[in-house]
Amino acid sequence: MAIGMAMTRVLVLGDDVEGILHQVEESGLEPVTESPDVVLTYGGDGLLLHSEREWPGVPKLPLRNSRHGKKCEPHQIQVALARLISGDLHRREHIKLRGEAKERVQIGLNDVLVHNSRPTSSVRCRIWVDDREFGDEIVGDGVVVATPFGSTAYYRSITRGVFRSGIGLAFNNSTVPVDHMVLREESRIRVRITRGPAIVAADNHIDWIPLERGDEVEIRRDEGKAVILGLTGGRKRIP
Repeated sequence: MAIGMAMTRVLVLGDDVEGILHQVEESGLEPVTESPDVVLTYGGDGLLLHSEREWPGVPKLPLRNSRHGKKCEPHQIQVALARLISGDLHRREHIKLRGEAKERVQIGLNDVLVHNSRPTSSVRCRIWVDDREFGDEIVGDGVVVATPFGSTAYYRSITRGVFRSGIGLAFNNSTVPVDHMVLREESRIRVRITRGPAIVAADNHIDWIPLERGDEVEIRRDEGKAVILGLTGGRKRIP
């Protein structure tokens, strides 16, 4: 995509914003605080998740300033901006998940989880996958539903594995071992709380949805997608 068309307005988030804004201006791009064409995050994975929540669907260019940022690349700012201008950044779309409960919605790029809200008390729940009940009542810390993008995060810490397509369903610290599953991307997971309290949460969002006995959560693929620029996987010109 040519610089004169759309990828000119850059919103910068993270540390040392003033220094990065100066480089954005020197590159001929326009630094903005609203209606961006691309969001540049200078930090770690948490900042990337936050930026997608605040500016959903807007292309993100994640640059790492933390050794813990697995999804953000350690590019030099000037190199990344030059590649953005030339359209020489790898572009990839990633599915997101939508969790609905009690007429509220949580959207996650990494995952949506149902978790016990009291660390000293387990949560009990029943699960349906595409309207078919899965096994018996699950007792434990909850369940995690992950995207391929998020499979390297909480899902991996539970299962010790990752996946490249579909939707992952993992069981967190269940009293009876339950194998994790990788479902079709179109699958719908319904969770009914049989003993709470619990919460629904997406990514690192702190606005949780509280759940009690009898409450249900439906988790499925969201219609929107996240667009990430520059992640490892080869170069692809932005059309």
